Amino acid sequence: MPDLRDCADWIKQADGLLITAGAGMGIDSGLPDFRGPGGFWAVYPALGKARIAFESIANPAAFERDPRMAWGFYGHRLDLYRKTTPHPGFGILLELAENMKHGAWAFTSNVDGHFQKAGFASNRVCEIHGSIHHLQCIAGCSQQIWPAADFEPQVDADNCRLLSELPHCPQCGQIARPNILMFGDWGWIERRTALQQQRLQQWIAAVDRLVCIEIGAGAQIPTVRYFSENCGAKLIRINPGEPEIPQNISAFAIAEPGLAGIQQLKQALAES
Repeated sequence: MPDLRDCADWIKQADGLLITAGAGMGIDSGLPDFRGPGGFWAVYPALGKARIAFESIANPAAFERDPRMAWGFYGHRLDLYRKTTPHPGFGILLELAENMKHGAWAFTSNVDGHFQKAGFASNRVCEIHGSIHHLQCIAGCSQQIWPAADFEPQVDADNCRLLSELPHCPQCGQIARPNILMFGDWGWIERRTALQQQRLQQWIAAVDRLVCIEIGAGAQIPTVRYFSENCGAKLIRINPGEPEIPQNISAFAIAEPGLAGIQQLKQALAES
């Protein structure tokens, strides 16, 4: 069974570092954890009062049913992600890869844009569920995806409602929605994410000694965990609640929150 010293050796010998991350990556930055209705409703009490579940508001149907409530939820998140500073663990991960021949790539289910905000090159991040910082037409009038930089949402957080003007599609004038894969979503435009995936696969093919550090990726929606386990890398899984690892690959689990686990790896490298 590998230990932290083995993990340090893996990183020292690697020529490429793949960072895979789920929602747990953002907790140390102060971002909320939506796991379970209690956690979600604690952040959005108006939705809790109305008994509206995460799966119902994070759904394209919400934009048709009540666009000001849907954008109250997503507008609040957009503003929160813009204002929040990524925790120091992002920088440590970049440091781990700075002397590797092929550097680092990030694969994440998070839509917050924090890898780019923390210094990862935008062309080395794969956002598998899309990004809140990009918009698309709710009516799907075209395949256009555009930045949300000009959208400054003003939100009544107590009632989860957008107070400012709704964003609109520049092509047809219909309401715009985030370019995020939601629940029950057949209208998500995946073109931007598909290009990111293509570049990532090309990079992986060029790496000979790949190490993957996975942070805060849960098993309920296992997209990130599955990718980590099947990318052909030695895997270091950092997860305080679901640290289990498969038996058929070279892997080690650190049962700690994201930042603490990353700091343990840094310390192990310093002592190796």
